[in-house]
Amino acid sequence: MQEPLNIDHLIADMRSANAALINLHGAYAGSVDIDAIKSKIYKVNEALEKAVISSRNVLEKLHNEVMPSNANAPIYPYMNISGSVRIIQYGWLHIKLNTLLPHCRYQTPKYLTDTIIKLLNCYESEKGKLPFYENAMMVIDEYNDIKTRKVFDQDNKGWKAVSNALKGRLFPDDDQFSLGIALVSSKSETPSCNIFIMNALDAGEFFNIRSEGSLLW
Repeated sequence: MQEPLNIDHLIADMRSANAALINLHGAYAGSVDIDAIKSKIYKVNEALEKAVISSRNVLEKLHNEVMPSNANAPIYPYMNISGSVRIIQYGWLHIKLNTLLPHCRYQTPKYLTDTIIKLLNCYESEKGKLPFYENAMMVIDEYNDIKTRKVFDQDNKGWKAVSNALKGRLFPDDDQFSLGIALVSSKSETPSCNIFIMNALDAGEFFNIRSEGSLLW
């Protein structure tokens, strides 16, 4: 039996986004209260982001590995992906994205780079300085299963967008002497992408702790 695509959820999220836009239009047309307008815009952003994530997850299920060979093949539009940032007790930075790495056969997804940059900016403004690792290890750990993932080849995933967002900010560069990279996966019915940055010497300890399942967020 074919896995449901949750189209109904996507439609409901789009309707919520449309309702938020209508409310914004009403506030803008009937008032010059900046705080009221700002509040409505926040609601619009929240609703749109939720709708985009629903759309992305549906698209992930529909994605066909047989892609057009045309050099002018369409590029995914800008999308904002919600997520969060924390520094865990070992001094490692953990970025969680509420979706999987996008397909990147044609170009590095700039919207993912932009999203991670915004998440880091938000962390710095709220919680302070980010760590910096002279010799870093980046582990990208995706949580998914066969039903929620259609891009299985690591070289077709947009992981380069992650290092582009982090180089010069968390580590000097993404060359082979400054950054080690590992792409791994864990089985889960709820898709997410977990990015860990640490000192390269901590890699062994990281995988020991990961095997215990104590890094889940």
